[in-house]
Amino acid sequence: MGLLDGKAVLVNGGTQGIGAAVARAAVREGAVVAVTGRRPGPGEALVAELTEAGGKARFVRADLSDAEQARASVRETVETYGRIDCLVNSAGLTSRGTLLDTTPDLFDAHIAVNLKGPFFAMQAAVADMVARKAPGTIVNIITSSAHGGQPFLTPYVTAKAGLMGLTRNAAHAHRWDRVRINGLNIGWTATEGEDATQRAFHGAGDDWREQAAERLPLGRLGRPDEIADFVVLLLSERSGVVTGSVIDWDQNVLGGLD
Repeated sequence: MGLLDGKAVLVNGGTQGIGAAVARAAVREGAVVAVTGRRPGPGEALVAELTEAGGKARFVRADLSDAEQARASVRETVETYGRIDCLVNSAGLTSRGTLLDTTPDLFDAHIAVNLKGPFFAMQAAVADMVARKAPGTIVNIITSSAHGGQPFLTPYVTAKAGLMGLTRNAAHAHRWDRVRINGLNIGWTATEGEDATQRAFHGAGDDWREQAAERLPLGRLGRPDEIADFVVLLLSERSGVVTGSVIDWDQNVLGGLD
């Protein structure tokens, strides 16, 4: 018996990084999975990998900055599996911008991907759960930077802080519907997207992970598979009645000072 046996799980932003790791962990724990992304290549490759491993999965092409496509990702999951039991919002835009140099277009892009997309995917998923009078679970991948963050992450922090508030608000609103909604404020994690970001915005070389590890208390970055295991726990009944929690998944302690 897996933690998610028989559950239908949608992982938005699920074709690489944390999302792909969540999809793998969900299949391993007995779920059927749909993953979304903008590029068919990585999406179809992941579906093939999951299918070869004995799982059941499908790829849904979607640009999650578009509210209608975010809602459609849920509709296609329901059309495929008959329902949606679990939703994970893991898509994220991490391009840089400060308060002084962020343009309206950059600001809107962050709001669209990091807040509007999750909002309307949650809207569609909760609507299906409520219509069926069935319990469900949602996990939003947020960021430890949502507490304040670095000066060069202002639009990103703005949008993710909104997602943190949305997580708590929606959890409160739908607790009597037995829909549990939680979030993870993840810290610095070694993903394909983070590698691209470090190279594009910070001039990082091939050894950036090793340099970063030297500055971290536990001597390494977080791993997607570790986060995925935590997400699966929150999606499953094993996490009990917890809802409206935004958990700091990080090795730095909020408020701790040296």
